[in-house]
Amino acid sequence: MCNCGKKRNEYSQTNTLGSNNDESTSNTAGTNFEYTGKTALTVTGNITRKNYRFNYPGHIQTVDHRDAPGMIAISVLKKIN
Repeated sequence: MCNCGKKRNEYSQTNTLGSNNDESTSNTAGTNFEYTGKTALTVTGNITRKNYRFNYPGHIQTVDHRDAPGMIAISVLKKIN
């Protein structure tokens, strides 16, 4: 008999565990940015593709550490840590 289904399930479980570990690591490490503009701003992270919404002047968001270098280049965002 073929046990292809068993190998497929093992592979699927391995991939699921790997992606969960990656997510938990990225969520724990972040950099805070304060919005210094006049209205609102939405920025998409270069690496994670996550949307960061700054609703008002002074709004502070925690940005994934992988997206932080791209955020530094935006003049109305100030890194605070």
